[in-house]
Amino acid sequence: MNEPYTMDLGEAGRAHAAAAGGKAANLGELARIDGVGGPAGFCVTTAAFRRAVAQAPAGAELAVPDDVAAAVTDALSRLGATDAYAVRSSATAEDLPTASFAGQHDTYLNVVGTAEVLRHLRRCWASLFTERAVAYRRQHGIDDRTVSMAVVVQRMVFPEASGVLFTADPVTGNRRVATVDASFGLGEALVSGLVNPDVYAVRDGAIVARTVAAKQRAVRPLPGGGTREEPVERHRQTQPALTDAQVLRLVELGRRIEAHFGSPQDIEWCLAGDDFQIVQSRPITTLFPVPAAPGRENRVYLSVGHQQMMTDAMRPLGISLWQLTAMAPMLEAGGRLFVDATGRLAAPGARAAFLTMIGRSDPLTRDALETILARGFVPETADPVPAGPHTGGPPDPIETDPAVVAGLIARSEAAHAALRQAIRAKTGPALFDYLREEAFPEHKRLLGDPLSIRAIMAGMDAAWWLNDRLREWLGERNAADTLTLSAPGNITSEMGLALLDVADAVRPHPEVVAYLREHAGDDFLDRLPELPGGAEARRAVEAYLDRYGMRCVGEIDITRPRWSEEPATLVPLILDNVRNFAPGAARQRFARGRQTAQAKAREVLARVRALPDGERKAGETERMIDRVRTFAGYREYPKYAVIARYLVYKRALMAEADSLVRDGVLAARDDVFFLTFGEFHDAVRTRHVDGALIRRRREDFRAYRALTPPRVLTSEGEALNGAYRRDDVPPGALTGLPVSAGTVEGRARVILDLSDADLAPGDILVTAHTDPSWTPLFVAVAGLVTEIGGLMTHGAVIAREYGLPAVVSVTGATRLIPDGRRIRVHGTDGYVELLPEP
Repeated sequence: MNEPYTMDLGEAGRAHAAAAGGKAANLGELARIDGVGGPAGFCVTTAAFRRAVAQAPAGAELAVPDDVAAAVTDALSRLGATDAYAVRSSATAEDLPTASFAGQHDTYLNVVGTAEVLRHLRRCWASLFTERAVAYRRQHGIDDRTVSMAVVVQRMVFPEASGVLFTADPVTGNRRVATVDASFGLGEALVSGLVNPDVYAVRDGAIVARTVAAKQRAVRPLPGGGTREEPVERHRQTQPALTDAQVLRLVELGRRIEAHFGSPQDIEWCLAGDDFQIVQSRPITTLFPVPAAPGRENRVYLSVGHQQMMTDAMRPLGISLWQLTAMAPMLEAGGRLFVDATGRLAAPGARAAFLTMIGRSDPLTRDALETILARGFVPETADPVPAGPHTGGPPDPIETDPAVVAGLIARSEAAHAALRQAIRAKTGPALFDYLREEAFPEHKRLLGDPLSIRAIMAGMDAAWWLNDRLREWLGERNAADTLTLSAPGNITSEMGLALLDVADAVRPHPEVVAYLREHAGDDFLDRLPELPGGAEARRAVEAYLDRYGMRCVGEIDITRPRWSEEPATLVPLILDNVRNFAPGAARQRFARGRQTAQAKAREVLARVRALPDGERKAGETERMIDRVRTFAGYREYPKYAVIARYLVYKRALMAEADSLVRDGVLAARDDVFFLTFGEFHDAVRTRHVDGALIRRRREDFRAYRALTPPRVLTSEGEALNGAYRRDDVPPGALTGLPVSAGTVEGRARVILDLSDADLAPGDILVTAHTDPSWTPLFVAVAGLVTEIGGLMTHGAVIAREYGLPAVVSVTGATRLIPDGRRIRVHGTDGYVELLPEP
């Protein structure tokens, strides 16, 4: 049966999106909502578009085929062929929950007569191929071949006022606040930026904010078709376009529409007489989702990704694995993880210590929390707060003995060996039972080992003590940064230095170096033994992978490929080290750092002894220096141990995925990444998978990748990222958090993907965030700037370990700092200067 070329809007709905396009499908849904009015009309279906494409000569503009023209003419005759119409694009990828395509395709108003409707139909079709539309599809990962164009033809509304209603605040994300933009005449004046509209904010049925603008121009229809700009009468320019009662009635309509679609909506409306006509409704695609949590009371959520230095979207398997192995309950939203901080904020006894701990790590998160608290959003409670992480205070009375750290590492390695041994015999459903009932509880026990936590906090508290006291006594800022250089036992900093040793094994062999430059595939190790010196180079790389191959960018997500799975990831880093360093650089760097730290300790102790009561103060300071150097390195080990266990889990799980592929249950092994752990278990047990679920999860993940998670999120959907409250930063400088002392000037290298690294000596790394996998780059740079980070996140710890001046939490750094621009990083004071161009 042939598909129809036209469809009445009243017949369209979400089930007809492939034929009617997104806009028409939504207009059809609006017609089903009681009390919501809209202009009558029809859509020219995608079948008509395909017919036009099929008959058009290659490279020629689309013409309207005769049979399509006849169908459009017939539909117009039923509405009134001499009436005026709005002719608007309705692409199949338009007005989706994940991509609105707002402003990407064409709309034409006050189109009069059949011939003009047909002409503008062609123009709407052509807008599918404009540069801006093609670029938008590329940005959102939409294949051009999957997109088709329908066109909406609606009877024209000639409004007194028009505008846009957002049923959630598009700036803050607050779902309880609706915003209304209104102006006189047609909405084109507002959309095109011709006028500043009146703006209303409505919360819980009351107007809570309003701005009435001077509306000097309006767009109005011409009698014969088309539109023109006209001046607004002077006495009306400062009059509101809507009454308060009309604003509230409009928002009530919007809430009804939102409830029907199940998500916040971006709604275009017209006021004709005293009736609102809804001419478009589409999802607001820029809002960050709110974690699903029981209860109606106000909640405050903190981003886990900002603490773990991985704010990218995670796939469902990665999310569920982290939830099953984390120490605290975690909620998912937008492909990211959040923890509920409401209890600690609501309890007066816990709040101050909690804010102190957060502020030491990330002042922006603390500022966001204080903003929420100042509004009274979190009511106080006397309920006890469950025990949680250390929240500051005097150094823990753990013995300052390297044997403590050695014992903790030995216990962890023994547990890892036991895991590898036990998991070998586990397959099928028994594997999942073993992981859930034995391996994951042991994982959490190791993470929560009280002695391990005390060792971590001993190093952190000692560093804070040294920074606080030495600043008070000597005016010395961030002294611990220098005192911890080349601290022993830091597994992450050792990883960066070890790759310098790999370069030492490669550098003497020119044919190996040439081969690595030309052959970047993950099978590069296989051919190395054929080259002079290749066997030695291969042994060095494989030894490195044996020790660190579980690491990768975004390593908290088990679905990310590990270095051992994609070893070619390391090749650019190895070649950079070959080019930029001399033999023995690893040992020399470590020795130089240790000598600098020792010299700093002698200098500080001498200055403290010269103070009143100096011997006592020097004794305390010396103990704290010993403590910080004993325990600072261990701070990185628990994360390493977690990721090492993750590789064991992943290898076993992917063997099950391969089994599902062999049995025809899955099309590809990475399909399991879009299942939760429980769903994966069910698939292995039943040998069945819901393919539609996997496809939907893939689409969700694609959409989530385009979202930017906030540091703090409320249950109302408000996203907060905090602000710096400082007046000590030079004009034009970028403010951030100082995490590693010193000042350095050099060329900024803006790198968003580790595989794109191409560094020269003296470069300053500028990136969004770094996790331990970025450490090998740190040996090659002179400084660090990141958009996300805190005082004790991995990038900061390693920057201090290597003596790199570093400033983190610099909002928009990768956008505001041009690649190649010379900058000056003030790691002691926490800001970045863009230096004048030569």
